Amino acid sequence: MTPAPGPEKKPSPAIAPPDIRRLRARFVAISWRDLAVSFGPALIFCVAAIWLAVWLIQPAPPTTISISAGPKGSSFWNAADRYAKILARNGITLNVLPSEGSLQNVQRLADPKQAVDLALVQGGVSDGVDTGGLVSLGSMFYAPISVLYRGKEKHKLSDFRDARIAIGREGSGSRALALALLKANGIEPGGSARLISFDGDDAAQALVDGKIDVAMLSGDSATGPTMRKLIRTPGIRQLDFAQADAYTRRFLYLQELVLPAGVFDLGKNLPSHPIHLISPTVELVARDTLHPALSDLLIEAAREVHGKAGLLQGAGQFPSAKVHEFPLSDDATRYYASGKSFFYRHLPFWLASLLDRALLILLPMIVILIPAFRLVPSLYSWRVKSRIYRWYGSLIEIERVAMVDPTEEEKAGLIARLDHIEEAVNRMKMPLAYADQFYVLREHIVFVRRRLTGAQ
Repeated sequence: MTPAPGPEKKPSPAIAPPDIRRLRARFVAISWRDLAVSFGPALIFCVAAIWLAVWLIQPAPPTTISISAGPKGSSFWNAADRYAKILARNGITLNVLPSEGSLQNVQRLADPKQAVDLALVQGGVSDGVDTGGLVSLGSMFYAPISVLYRGKEKHKLSDFRDARIAIGREGSGSRALALALLKANGIEPGGSARLISFDGDDAAQALVDGKIDVAMLSGDSATGPTMRKLIRTPGIRQLDFAQADAYTRRFLYLQELVLPAGVFDLGKNLPSHPIHLISPTVELVARDTLHPALSDLLIEAAREVHGKAGLLQGAGQFPSAKVHEFPLSDDATRYYASGKSFFYRHLPFWLASLLDRALLILLPMIVILIPAFRLVPSLYSWRVKSRIYRWYGSLIEIERVAMVDPTEEEKAGLIARLDHIEEAVNRMKMPLAYADQFYVLREHIVFVRRRLTGAQ
């Protein structure tokens, strides 16, 4: 039996989906474009600081330098040769160039055409030489002037006005100093005294043979064996400078020294009494372009060579920061005040030099990067938020117009503008860390739309 048909069911009308616009926002972990724009200025400043540091700092120290010393076998030559051996331990080659003496040394150093970086220079020889651009690494040792003579005892150079005087070879510091001292006593070339270019052993032998009356020996010419030979020769005396203090006042590069009695022969008590001498110091002079690392290394070598006690100096007296004719270099001043830096005390020279220069490059980077790293997050956050905040101005403008009873045509225009804003916001690229602010903006868009719909 067919059941009676019931009341016909009408299909329920379909529920219209709400007007929800499609969300097309692209969420990312980080916005690389914003990060690049934020970090860009700091990166530019950092690169500029590195370039400036590289431009200003010294390059790596050279591995080969040259020193003008003196005649081969002289004390100047021997000292420079010992410097070379010490520097060789640290991979630095020091070429030792022979010369006539201090005068030629300082002339070479003052001439930019000469391939010379250093020179040993005795005080009192730089008159007439342009010493601009030359600096001292310190005083290295004494070079006392010894005056040996025949005849009755004398105490002043002026007593030799009519004598035959050996003053040293051309170009030597001994000759330059002898001429300066004799001139101060009224004895000059062409006068009544006869000035002869004998030096060292030649001068000593000429004095023994009676060919000259006076021998002025200094530095290399006044070696220990030569001095002992002359002191032991009957009839030869050594001048005791009675006016030593006056000389040190007149010639500021001179110092007064005392040769103790018996220093040459204790048994025979030679000399028989203390002898007052006058002496310049020998300075290690360099061009002011010398690499700072080499300056420290050279002073260390000089300390090893000249730091021991001797007849006229105490242990540790040399090298000394006390200089006379040349200004002490800034690097030498620092060294004498505080010694070697940390790197050079504990590391090999090449590694210390590398780290020292690397530190000079890293410091400006650190100075720039620390403030930059603090500023970059703020710049990055501001750029991301600015893309959100710039739509709030348009929303406020639309809401204000909706509140003053706009016409239907104006409402349609406002809704179109709102649609455009919503579409643009939904297409934004937004880091996940700022998703909350993104959704707050979308809620505000919905709020303004409701105001418009309510007003409509």
